[in-house]
Amino acid sequence: MLDRRQMTRMITPMIGIPQRLADRLKSYAYEKKLGDRDRLFPINRSRAWQIINRASMGAGFNKRIYPHLLRHSDAIERLKQTGNPKALQLHLGHSSTLMTMRYLNTLTQEDAVRINQEVQFEE
Repeated sequence: MLDRRQMTRMITPMIGIPQRLADRLKSYAYEKKLGDRDRLFPINRSRAWQIINRASMGAGFNKRIYPHLLRHSDAIERLKQTGNPKALQLHLGHSSTLMTMRYLNTLTQEDAVRINQEVQFEE
């Protein structure tokens, strides 16, 4: 049986980005002769932590900011904007809908009503 980490590596997340950004990233990768499995930017986990810590201190945050907190914040904001848990599941690379559904609890009643009103049903 595969553990969670092995399963995560098997799932290729699909992330929607603006076409202009996609084109620029493709150009950058071509210029740098990067392969499909190469990193676009040569940073590791500890360097990412350093960048985030420096930025959070510079911004005057009193709370600890860490990479996974940014992931959660992005997920909550995307769900508020789109109201689409399936799209969020694909964005986050979750293999299970249950993992994504916990973000629904973060919506306020006002958010839920607004999202519900924006749903378009075809006749």
